Amino acid sequence: MSNATPHAHGADRGAQAAGSEPVGELVQRASQQLTELVRGELRLAQAEMKQKGKRFGKGGGLFGGAGVAGFLTLQALAATAIAGLAMALPVWAAALIITAVLGVITAALALTGKKEVSQASPPAPEQTIDSVKEDVAQIKESAQR
Repeated sequence: MSNATPHAHGADRGAQAAGSEPVGELVQRASQQLTELVRGELRLAQAEMKQKGKRFGKGGGLFGGAGVAGFLTLQALAATAIAGLAMALPVWAAALIITAVLGVITAALALTGKKEVSQASPPAPEQTIDSVKEDVAQIKESAQR
């Protein structure tokens, strides 16, 4: 008799392995897979944001350098324009005219820059968001089966 009982349990295990696993095991496996999926997506988001951050930093540094060089160029240009106008006008009048022109240019650039910044969307891990949306759609599709 003791041989019949283990054999019967072995047959149950064979039937379970063939595709009728207990619901508890399926839920546990689904929970593990979902946890692994979420962790993977978080790692992807972190890597994507790190890469974007490096690019923003490098771009910001380059823009800063260009800004300094541009500022020095503008100072030289202003001095040249003042010297040119000073041949026909008093030096103070030439300097005042150039200062007014530079003020108008500065205001126009500042307003345009403000408009662009306000229209920019916040940086987000776009690839990860798309991937998560696909994962959610697949989970919903699997749940409907």
